[in-house]
Amino acid sequence: MKDILLDMEIKSFAPQTMQFPEVEKKSNRLRGLIDRITKGGGGFYESPIQNVSLFRATKPNAPACAIYEPSLCISVQGAELIRVGREAFACGSGQYLLTSINLPATEQVLKADAQNPYLGFKLKLDLREIAQIIFESDIKAEDFIPPSRGIVLGNMDYNFADALYRLVSLIESPEDIPVLSPLVQREIIYRLLSGPHGWHLKQLVTGGSPTSRMSKAINWLKCNFREKMKIADMAAKANMSISAFHKHFRAMTLMTPLQYQKFLRLSEARKIMLSSESDVADAAYNVGYESVTQFCREYKRLFGDSPRRDIMKQLP
Repeated sequence: MKDILLDMEIKSFAPQTMQFPEVEKKSNRLRGLIDRITKGGGGFYESPIQNVSLFRATKPNAPACAIYEPSLCISVQGAELIRVGREAFACGSGQYLLTSINLPATEQVLKADAQNPYLGFKLKLDLREIAQIIFESDIKAEDFIPPSRGIVLGNMDYNFADALYRLVSLIESPEDIPVLSPLVQREIIYRLLSGPHGWHLKQLVTGGSPTSRMSKAINWLKCNFREKMKIADMAAKANMSISAFHKHFRAMTLMTPLQYQKFLRLSEARKIMLSSESDVADAAYNVGYESVTQFCREYKRLFGDSPRRDIMKQLP
């Protein structure tokens, strides 16, 4: 049954194929470049370019928890499925995933093998840089727009793909990185801002906008997820009524504040158990749970198994 449901989900969010030959040609050059740079390694590749990371996987994997910070993510080859709340987003070749807030999610490589590995690119976005580019250019901040979900899929055009290629190619010319990397990253942000989904970023840096105010509350929760959460205090941080806070929080994150906090707590507990000798109780208390029974129940609901069995399966 699980395989059938997963197959339906993948088809429902099937990546679009590229329609323009010039974009596909530039994307193929980017694919070859990232393949060459990451060959011989696997998984996460921290590039010498600030804010830039590359990824490589030679086989599909199980869903893994992640916190998507404001960033641009691209599946250069293969396909990846990202689940946020009850929604799923399949990002395939020629597409980008833009996140404008800190967003808990699960990510899973769907399509990859040794001959055609999954190749990914990530650019962490600097909100101050976004604000500066808006200030210096003719791009205008949007008028009032109610907060929407903090994640969106888009399709690359030629100029966008060309800028990405030039940025990644600097890895092979390290002497050029200090001067050229900031310039190309600014160009990429400019392309995002002037593109069809640029308003996601514009609202984030528009002082006093609902999105900007909600982002401050979300950032606080991300840093203080171990503490007891009081919705009234969270709403006050966003300068909203409790009902408006609930509405906007769910619109942006696709989950409730309590679900958001649980995801962060359980993900951190799993990380603790995988990287140390902490037992289940220690991990539960460390992330803010007062009841081990409740922790185990919610852990199984998220990861599909009890903490002990799940960790045993992950260990070599």
